[in-house]
Amino acid sequence: MVPISILDLAPIVQGGTAGQALSRALDLAQHAEQWGYRRYWLAEHHNMPGIASAATAVAIAHVAEGTSTIRVGSGGVMLPNHSPLVIAEQFGTLEALFPGRIDLGLGRAPGTDQLTARALRRGQTDSADTFPQDVMELQAYFRPAKPGQAVQAVPGAGLSVPIWLLGSSLFSAQLAAALGLPFAFASHFAPDLLHDALELYRSQFRASESLKRPYAMAAAAVYAAKTDAEARRLFTSLQQSFVNLRKGKPGPLPPPVDSMGGLWTKVEQEGVEHAFGEAIVGSPETVKRGMEAFIERTQVDEMIVTAAIFDHGARLHSFELIAGVAIGPGSHANK
Repeated sequence: MVPISILDLAPIVQGGTAGQALSRALDLAQHAEQWGYRRYWLAEHHNMPGIASAATAVAIAHVAEGTSTIRVGSGGVMLPNHSPLVIAEQFGTLEALFPGRIDLGLGRAPGTDQLTARALRRGQTDSADTFPQDVMELQAYFRPAKPGQAVQAVPGAGLSVPIWLLGSSLFSAQLAAALGLPFAFASHFAPDLLHDALELYRSQFRASESLKRPYAMAAAAVYAAKTDAEARRLFTSLQQSFVNLRKGKPGPLPPPVDSMGGLWTKVEQEGVEHAFGEAIVGSPETVKRGMEAFIERTQVDEMIVTAAIFDHGARLHSFELIAGVAIGPGSHANK
């Protein structure tokens, strides 16, 4: 198996609070560190009642403060929502506080609806169009400051914060290749272009100061439990949440149900099954086979797994089972 990491959206469950979600994120990260996961990434989303990681840099600091060896970062920060200087200062601060443990994953999407995106940007034009220039500006802020440089990131200048590009299309794959950056594909909800993006990234990759050969990671929803049936039941929380999101009614993560019958239309079911086509759900044996097949098909250098599970104990148990089959007992892959 390749290194395994965790992508967390700090889910707020029905009847729960954002504070509880962030406390549970830290608890999961602490366990993940013990189990040998490589990284623990948090994602930026806005105006989402079921996600507590909107202030992503703050959530990263919370998790990094409570852990000691696992890498902590963003999966990702949505750069069009921010100025490159602000992100350089935020992640420069994180790197100053937790040296050698911070990752900066960058996304090009807004991570929200268009109305909220406009509220975030205060009427500015859609800076997704300037994403390549913004990435390069951000890179420049992390280089050592030059004599007479008028604008500096403090902290930030001269700090080695690894930048990743994230995406669900070919655009970021091509840009990551051109800039010589590691690349992560969001196949946990948008699997269509997974193989095309990885092939493009590898074929067009140009070595850089930070990376000599392509390094690709891909995401998948992975749900593990004692039996296949129990894991499928846990998975229904995410299925319900996705249906609600597609209806324009996002909300806290609902509890699992025995059957999705009556909770979705045939069209909605097809949409969910397509979006989560790379999901791996089942017993430890099923998960092991699924993850091995995913890695074999994609030839990724690393796999990042995600799971929104209503019950915190079941969530911990799922990630522990995944570690048992994909990392192994006594592993220290994060060190």
